[in-house]
Amino acid sequence: MKLVVLGAGESGVGTAILGKQKGYKVFVSDKGTIAEKYKKVLLNNNISFEEGIHTEAKIFDSDVVMKSPGIPDKAPLIVELKQKGIRVISEIEFASKYTNGIIVGITGSNGKTTTTMLVNHILTQANLNVGMGGNIGESFAEQVAEHHFDIHVLELSSFQLDGIEKFAPHIAIITNISPDHLDRYEYKYENYINSKFRITENQTENDFLIYDADDEEIIKYLSKNKVKATLLPFSLTKKVKQGAYIKDKNIIIKYKNEETIMGISTLALKGKHNTKNAMAAAMTASLLKVRKDLIRESLEDFEGAEHRLEPVLKINGVHYINDSKATNVNATYYALDSVKTPTVWIVGGVDKGNDYLDLMPMVREKVKAIICLGVENKKIIQTFNNVVDLIVETAGAEEAVKVAYKIAEKGDTVLLSPACASFDLFENYEDRGNQFKKAVREL
Repeated sequence: MKLVVLGAGESGVGTAILGKQKGYKVFVSDKGTIAEKYKKVLLNNNISFEEGIHTEAKIFDSDVVMKSPGIPDKAPLIVELKQKGIRVISEIEFASKYTNGIIVGITGSNGKTTTTMLVNHILTQANLNVGMGGNIGESFAEQVAEHHFDIHVLELSSFQLDGIEKFAPHIAIITNISPDHLDRYEYKYENYINSKFRITENQTENDFLIYDADDEEIIKYLSKNKVKATLLPFSLTKKVKQGAYIKDKNIIIKYKNEETIMGISTLALKGKHNTKNAMAAAMTASLLKVRKDLIRESLEDFEGAEHRLEPVLKINGVHYINDSKATNVNATYYALDSVKTPTVWIVGGVDKGNDYLDLMPMVREKVKAIICLGVENKKIIQTFNNVVDLIVETAGAEEAVKVAYKIAEKGDTVLLSPACASFDLFENYEDRGNQFKKAVREL
């Protein structure tokens, strides 16, 4: 069997290693330059590869193709592969065939990294044999090749779910759905929503779907589409028959028998969205038979994800917060909602079809100045120039932080929450967050 891997990043190289181990003849092709660390792995494993080009003759001579999540389905090469009847799948589809471990799959527009880390943290504290991967950390395929985990906790993007055929997690979580990546879905919101719900399409009655019952898009989808899995909603506002809800400021987890997990006030991560992430993680852990006192302790001592509402420093009474991971409007809404002081907001980057009007109530209430951090800021300026007196355009993290330092007064917050992708000025959101933190520390 011939396996062609398109894209030699984390998921591609992991798939190549697993493919070789399972007896495939593997060829890796990357149109760009392959990073040194991945090139070393391919060379060490004697896997043939090419970079800077896709040699079509070699690619079409394959039984199955694994494409990296970054390559869109409408790329001409992918379209042609499918026309020739060659299977094009994602890494998670390829790797799931080779593990007997329980899979917990977590998707959503926001909160999926934090929820994945929370689930992994609780299960690790419970001394379970668990691996965390997917869109975070080591690739799932590499973990299947090199470890024998009993449980895989996977953060899954819609792009990864687009390439599945039989993939079915035992426990699926949809944290929420809001417009994101619409450029990849023909600017049709329903295409993106359908993509997220692929996480449950192969589940059976013995599997579970945990979801936000306060999210109107999720509820709308479930009212029109039949899902086989056992439904376990979580809600901040209403009592649910089974699932998770809030009663007298306590999280109640209910599946078969009711049990209180903990008071909201003791959660390590603050904010309503983090309470929801904690409810989803607690529900998952209790399905996997983790003791409730251990779930409680784990949720109390958890340290959050880097670049997600990450406190950097307090300088002259001003708090600097790095929320570079907020790459869409909904994530930034949560960030502004969680800040309780006048805010100097650093925003901008590559707009993925954003509607900034959703942020208007938050901006009116909290934002005293906007600092644009992107190449193209017209839409941000047009949306907010009547509401915010001071809007400044900057061309890099260092300049943005220096301008913020001049504007902010004691008691204010400087919040980097861009609501956009980062590729115009930075390598990725991590690079953007790290440059911001460095600039703050150098003030």
